[in-house]
Amino acid sequence: MTKKQKKTLYRIIAAAVLLVAAAVVCELAALPWWAQLVLHLAPYLVIGYDVLRKAVLGIVHGEVFDENFLMAIATVGAMAVGEYREGVAVMLFYQVGELFQSYAVGKSRRSIAALMDIRPDSANLENPDGSLRTVSPEEVPVGAAIVVRPGERVPLDGVVLEGSSSLNTSALTGESVPRTVRPGDEVISGCVNADGLLRIQVRKPYGESTVAKILDLVENSSLKKARAENFITKFARYYTPAVCFAALALAVVPPLFAGQWSVWFTRALTFLVISCPCALVISIPLTFFGGIGGASRQGILIKGGNYLEALAHTQTAVFDKTGTLTRGVFAVERVAPANGHTADEVVALAALVESYSSHPISKSLRAACRQLPDPARAADVQEVAGQGVRALADGRPAGVGNARLMQAMGVDFVPDDGVGTVVYVACGGQFWGSILIADQLKPTAAGAIAGLKAQGVRTVMLTGDSAAVADKVAADLGIDEVHAGLLPADKVSRVEQLLAAKPAKTSLAFVGDGINDAPVLMRADVGIAMGALGSDAAIEAADVVLMDDDPAKLSAAMRLARKCMRIVYENIIFALGIKAAFLVLGAVGIATMWWAVFADVGVMVLAVLNAMRMLAVEKTK
Repeated sequence: MTKKQKKTLYRIIAAAVLLVAAAVVCELAALPWWAQLVLHLAPYLVIGYDVLRKAVLGIVHGEVFDENFLMAIATVGAMAVGEYREGVAVMLFYQVGELFQSYAVGKSRRSIAALMDIRPDSANLENPDGSLRTVSPEEVPVGAAIVVRPGERVPLDGVVLEGSSSLNTSALTGESVPRTVRPGDEVISGCVNADGLLRIQVRKPYGESTVAKILDLVENSSLKKARAENFITKFARYYTPAVCFAALALAVVPPLFAGQWSVWFTRALTFLVISCPCALVISIPLTFFGGIGGASRQGILIKGGNYLEALAHTQTAVFDKTGTLTRGVFAVERVAPANGHTADEVVALAALVESYSSHPISKSLRAACRQLPDPARAADVQEVAGQGVRALADGRPAGVGNARLMQAMGVDFVPDDGVGTVVYVACGGQFWGSILIADQLKPTAAGAIAGLKAQGVRTVMLTGDSAAVADKVAADLGIDEVHAGLLPADKVSRVEQLLAAKPAKTSLAFVGDGINDAPVLMRADVGIAMGALGSDAAIEAADVVLMDDDPAKLSAAMRLARKCMRIVYENIIFALGIKAAFLVLGAVGIATMWWAVFADVGVMVLAVLNAMRMLAVEKTK
């Protein structure tokens, strides 16, 4: 508890002791009314002076109708009509409820504050003479070299110049599996260097770094309110003045016809206590705040309550394929040697011819080679657009590419109809064989699609790849609908069609890698960036950012969003239902001031307890 919360707790204890003492004295001795008032004023002022002060300041500043005004009028009125014990009790239990909600909000804020720990305190800047000096990350220029020691947090985005180490990315992704980095690898701010000394060249200023953008997103997420939050804000704006005037009417109108002014005045005071909207005003924002905080601990950044609400109503999930459902990294899947050559010979020749290419397919061929050949053995290397690569391999003409390249070289080859990218290999005018290269599915992709289907979400895949590849991926994952051969503009058009066809009051989510899918991410009801660790485009364009490339977190995010909205609706229905019933009972004289305490403080405590369930978010496996 904070110092302020502890002070409130001490006041509650002191006021409770004084109230019990006053009650005992009044029971044992027949005291006049003014003596009883004095005895009860002590605990009343101990526990309620701040509420009275806020009520007076609200009146002075023109902000009359709030819960402080309601409590002040109700309790002062109760003391005025001789219900001293009830007046003190109402203020006491109100403060108990306030303390409870303060603690709940503090706990929720601490869940957000845990993410704030990724903010780096300093950077070890390398001087021209090789010495180090500790500076603020904001002072480090782009291109400078910094040193990150074991146990320190990486302060800025950059690339490793020297050293190798394991980086703990759990603060960003929610996952405990470390990431190994070596010279040439990119690193992002916010990760913790586990074991090795790293020398890093800074690529971005602090203001544009990953950690700065993440912190900005989380800190500003409360500005984008859900419809339910906006409803409660507007509701309280009109509700509080309405119940104040209703209580005034209850105190004045019936006595004009039936008399008994004190009876109706007491009922009006009870009406005011019951009507306090604390349960809704506190619990609804707390639920959304807890949902965003709980998601952030799993590496799921949701930019506001409005996106959390839209995510909960999602019934159509549209996926990009490469980098989202697949790794986006090509690998050799099958080798079909021909004319007496072995599979190793075919791959080795392909790797030799592709030695100087930076194309992803070339990299996959070199990665599949058991022993990389000497690049000097390849000469006169030429990349033929739309066909492949030609070169002299050990002085003989060789080619690695598609069927058009084989035809251009006059090679008699055996067609391969495998699903993926087929690379044909020839040398000296002879066909050596074919290699099938395919993108690999992410291990959790099938589980992610199954998890969405279990929640009633229809899945669609959009890809620029061939129909054969797209159909195979869709069949392997169990995707409902697939559209292949699409250009980026075609994806936007297809999403427009899906948006027009979706059921009313539902959302469409588009899930992409955040690099080349920005137009579609921005057009969908909810744009979700996958594999966004360090991706500027993803953080800028998406509404929800998954800080690693695990598709399983999408179904987890939807479960969390639906749980959040379920709690919101539960609190709205529960609070309004109880208050409506008790307001009627109070108006007809059945509900007493003690009942009013439950209808106000009791309902608020129960609603806040329900909202705090959002803080207990299950970690993704």
